[in-house]
Amino acid sequence: MIKVLIVDDSALVRQVLTKIFSETSDIKVVGAAADPFQAREKIKQLNPDVLTLDVEMPRMDGVTFLGNLMRLRPMPVVMVSTLTEKGADVTLRAMEYGAIDFVAKPKLDVQEKLHEYAEEICSKVRMASKARVQPLAKSRIVSKDPASAVNVDAKLSADAVLQKSTGKKHFRTTDRIIGIGSSTGGTEAVKQVLAGLPPDMPGIVISQHIPAAFSAPFAMRANSVTALTVVEASDRQQILPGHVYIAPGDKHLIVKRDGARYICSLNDGPPVNRHKPSVDVMFRSLAENAGSNAIGLMLTGMGDDGAAGMGEMKEHGAKILVQDEKTSVVWGMPGEVVKRGFHDEILPINKIAARLAELGRS
Repeated sequence: MIKVLIVDDSALVRQVLTKIFSETSDIKVVGAAADPFQAREKIKQLNPDVLTLDVEMPRMDGVTFLGNLMRLRPMPVVMVSTLTEKGADVTLRAMEYGAIDFVAKPKLDVQEKLHEYAEEICSKVRMASKARVQPLAKSRIVSKDPASAVNVDAKLSADAVLQKSTGKKHFRTTDRIIGIGSSTGGTEAVKQVLAGLPPDMPGIVISQHIPAAFSAPFAMRANSVTALTVVEASDRQQILPGHVYIAPGDKHLIVKRDGARYICSLNDGPPVNRHKPSVDVMFRSLAENAGSNAIGLMLTGMGDDGAAGMGEMKEHGAKILVQDEKTSVVWGMPGEVVKRGFHDEILPINKIAARLAELGRS
């Protein structure tokens, strides 16, 4: 049984989260706190396995509390954030401090709409409970094993957005292009890879499971740590060397050809593998429009989105890299690629940038 402590200044949110967790067989709410000072005492008394932590609270904000917690008593924390740009920036800072993952809560109709996030919240709490957390000084979180999400809605494949073509394509350019996939908890892994890359890299496209309000702030934060230029992708934008294009949080990112150039195409189709953007959709487009000129990288993430697309990339001659289990927050997405035998190399996070730079020059 996973023991959870809910920390949120909203009595309604505490009530809704308690009800959501009470409907599971493996998660038990052992207590709730309205602010970090109450939370500090209840952590000592109740010894929870996982904390759900609100970002904006009175007396002390959630990120300040998280920083103190990760220095003094490191434990798995799932942030609960509002779907706003301000909430996004603070939540991304919480990921830097060592939060395992985050769930975005609606600004309006919390009681009704938070239940729509029930399976996501429960899945992320389960995943967090399996993590081994290190102190803030180290700031690295390593998963023992991946969490399994409960399937709810119909799980669509990339066919729902981008039909797989038949026949061999002939490519008129030898320009390299790199595609990176990750989930919400992988924001720090993405930043760490980008921070280690030189400015003369091929164009890079990234699909990550983050909400619409989060993608632009995340692009800005990533841009501040790398020699590359990082932007939120826009429709029909040319993909240039030395640039990184992050899929908007509510659109699929498809790589297309315009003559000899690669361009970004944003697609408003249905969620694939329950995600939008979907890594599978982007990887399929790389398989079909870049072929052996593409390099695929899968970073930490929950679920299996992107694994099928990586298989298609490999069929077309692309090089496939995955983050290793030891340095992943959760080895769901990279582990699924390995399980299916689509990978060429498994690398720890601190070795990935150097290898991408080497492949990008080849």
